[in-house]
Amino acid sequence: MARPIMNARNDLPVSTGNDAERMLEALRNPQCYPHPVARVTLLETHISWVILTGSYAYKIKKPVNLGFLDFTTLAARRHYCDEELRLNRRLAPGLYLETVAITGSPQQPVIGGSGPGIEYAVKMREFPQSALLDSALARGEVSVATIQALAHRIAAFHAALTPAAMTADAAAAAALAPALDNFRKMLPLLDAPADIAALNAVRDWTQLEHQSRRSQLGERGPAGRVRECHGDLHLGNIALLDGAATPFDCIEFNPALRWMDVISEMAFLVMDLEAHGRRDLAYAFLNSYLEATGDYAGVAVLPFYLAYRAVVRAKIGLIRAVQHGTAGQRDQRALHAWPHYLALARSYAGSRRGAVIITHGLSGSGKTTLTQALLAALGTVRIRSDIERKRLYGLDAAAHTKSAPGAGIYSPVATAQTYVQLAQHARSIAGAGYPVIVDATFLKHAQRAAFRALAQELGVPYVIASFTAPPEVLRARVAARAAQGGDASEAELAVLEAQIATHEALTADELGLAVAADVRGDPAAGARALCDALTHRLQR
Repeated sequence: MARPIMNARNDLPVSTGNDAERMLEALRNPQCYPHPVARVTLLETHISWVILTGSYAYKIKKPVNLGFLDFTTLAARRHYCDEELRLNRRLAPGLYLETVAITGSPQQPVIGGSGPGIEYAVKMREFPQSALLDSALARGEVSVATIQALAHRIAAFHAALTPAAMTADAAAAAALAPALDNFRKMLPLLDAPADIAALNAVRDWTQLEHQSRRSQLGERGPAGRVRECHGDLHLGNIALLDGAATPFDCIEFNPALRWMDVISEMAFLVMDLEAHGRRDLAYAFLNSYLEATGDYAGVAVLPFYLAYRAVVRAKIGLIRAVQHGTAGQRDQRALHAWPHYLALARSYAGSRRGAVIITHGLSGSGKTTLTQALLAALGTVRIRSDIERKRLYGLDAAAHTKSAPGAGIYSPVATAQTYVQLAQHARSIAGAGYPVIVDATFLKHAQRAAFRALAQELGVPYVIASFTAPPEVLRARVAARAAQGGDASEAELAVLEAQIATHEALTADELGLAVAADVRGDPAAGARALCDALTHRLQR
């Protein structure tokens, strides 16, 4: 069974003309198509009809006006077919093929053909429902690597978009308006006092969070972070096609629903992965996206957008749950879905406490490997000095500058600038209530002291995760990594030897703030032990 290419976005009943109904009935005939047809299946949403033919799907827009969209004229339907094609080709060029005219008459329609168009359709490559990411996730077929690749794809997509010309006041107002609109639509549908109280609590938090983060939300506009995004990036709108997670079905009918903060778009998928019980994939996506974009300032507004996106899905579930009128007829799946998303929104609206966790260790001591496993377990955002150093110089993370120890991008000045950049990012993350792991060598006492002072200023815990290994092990790891290539770290044996000769060991005072990472045995066991130790320290 194939799934509609377009998911329903509104649950109000609609009516269409007899000509449209006659045309749809006639299009069940395989002879109407310019290619072999395995079978004809008609699927319906409240804004579209989708005709599945085996190899291709044809999406026809209904001649309806639902307020947020108006497809009542043939010219409008053709325009929005073209818009759907243009916008979705940004992320799924192999899926969206062309806008085709339906010619002939309602009684004898022809897909393509000569003569004037009586209707228009978006021609798409058809795919099975099992290819959708939510279905694949349920089967356990979505890997961390798939999610990381998707994060990099979305990051590149956002980077290529033209920023909106937007003032800070406009950006802040634009963030709040759709969030409050969700509550206005949901409250009249609720009867139970507990449900009303729960929704009102999230609404009140949304207003307070917007007020407290108004400056950061507003800064996103002038900073160029509001762009023409996909607009509806949840698991049901992503398919595994040719081995890649491919977003499709973006919002084409209302530009106001596409132009948004890129963090809002990213938050939609983070939230949906968590809602589906995959916190590990949620934090893999979040951290991969942030590493690719460097948009760590956006973490300050992430809780606001996570809660907003959870309420969006709760709203959709609630509408579907009550649309049939009587309790016996209600969509049971939706009836359970909307409280689940509302509970998730409430969790985002809860209190959060940041922390500053720095790593300490020579190159090859396992800092990046072990901290990767901590991201979901601790709800952590990680910053890597190897990546941020290169970002400062406009270099790709995998670029190799062949800088000598203490020279080039590894000069004392470059290193000092890198640690300043790391501190700025750590301030944004910990200040937003997230623990931050700063993955760097931190071989100098002054470097460590600066982050300890930052944690004290923010009033959050400060922990040193100390990584040690015998010199011969470090040399073997560094040599193997350099030979393999592809890593952000450029540390080679000469760098390691310089670190061994000049590093400043933890002082007695610092040892009291440190937890030791065991990097000698199984990395998974070492990560679990480190996670337990850090959790204990952070709960003090």
